[in-house]
Amino acid sequence: MTTGNDVLQALDKITGGRCVKNLADIFSGKNRFVVQKSSNIPGKSCMETPGLVCGNLDAAVKKIAVTMTLTECNIELAGATGVDVIVAHHPIMEAANSGGVTLRTYLELYGLSVFELHEAFHGLHPGISLIHGHKPFHVDIAYGGIPGNILFVGKTVEPVRVLDDILQRLQDFMGLNEEQKMLLMERASRCCNGIMETNVATGGKILVGQPDSKVETIIHIFPHTGFTADHLTKVKQAFPAADTVLASISRVDDHHPLVEKARELGLNFIVGNSHAMEILENGMPLAIALQRLLPETEVVLFRERITSTPLDQVGTPALRNYANDIAERFLISKPS
Repeated sequence: MTTGNDVLQALDKITGGRCVKNLADIFSGKNRFVVQKSSNIPGKSCMETPGLVCGNLDAAVKKIAVTMTLTECNIELAGATGVDVIVAHHPIMEAANSGGVTLRTYLELYGLSVFELHEAFHGLHPGISLIHGHKPFHVDIAYGGIPGNILFVGKTVEPVRVLDDILQRLQDFMGLNEEQKMLLMERASRCCNGIMETNVATGGKILVGQPDSKVETIIHIFPHTGFTADHLTKVKQAFPAADTVLASISRVDDHHPLVEKARELGLNFIVGNSHAMEILENGMPLAIALQRLLPETEVVLFRERITSTPLDQVGTPALRNYANDIAERFLISKPS
C-alpha cells in the first residue's frame, strides 16, 4: 500500500534530497530551497516548503494528481474523482490556494494531502530548453543571487538553425493546432466568436530579428523571475558567442527594456511558450517520474484551461438575467 510518506520519499528522490522532512528543515536554514519571497506587500509574503504542506503522511494513497498551481477548481476536481494527493509545482499559501478559506479545513473535507516543489524542482532537467530547440551548457537557478531567477545558455539542436525553426518546433511539439481546434469548437458550441484562450493567445513570436535570422547560441531567460536588462548585459559579456535571447514562461512586449537591450547588443529576441504550457514542460515529466516510482498508484495530470469571454455573451439567458438583476438591485442600487 502506497502512503503519503512514500510520495514524500519519491519526491525527495526526484529532487535529489531537496524536500523538507521535518520542521527543523524549515527553520534551521540548512535547506536552501526553503525560500521566503516577498514584494513587500503587507501580509502577502510566502515561504516555499518543498514537500508535504498539509495532510497525513500515513494515509493510503491510491491516486495522485500533479498540477501547476493549486486552486479551488483543483480541490473540487480531486474530491470528485477520488484523488488522495495533489502535488503542486507552485508554492501553496493559506486561503490564496484554497478558495479564500483556510487550507486545512478545505483539504480535510475531501481527505486530501498536498505537496509542493517549485524551486526544489528547478534545474533538475533540460527539458524546457530542449523543447525550445537548444541544449544548455550553462545553468543558474538563482542568477544574480535571486532565488528562482533561472538562466540557461545553450547551443541549438538539429534541425534548429533559424528563428522560425524554433516557432515551428513549438507549434508541433506542444500541439498548438489542437489548441486552436479546441478554441474553434468552443466558439461554435457557445455561439460566441469572442472567446479567447491562453495558449492560442500567447503563441511564440519574434520580437527582434527575422524568421530566417540564424541562431546558434541562446540565452534563455524567464522575465517574471526578476531578470533585468543589466543581467542581460553581463550574460552577453560572459558568453560573447550568444546571438539570441529566448524568453519563455513569461513574456515581454516589443518595447520592454530587455528587448531594447537585446537590440543594443545585436541579439535576436524571441518569445516561446507561456506559463500555461509549464504543466506539460515540467508537470508531465514529474507525473511520469512519480508513476514509475510508485507503480501501484494512479497518477493523473490536472491541466487548467483559461478562457476570456465577452461579458454580454457569458452563460445562458437565465444566468445573464440573474447577474444583471443582482448587480442592479444589490450591488449598484443599495437596498434602503
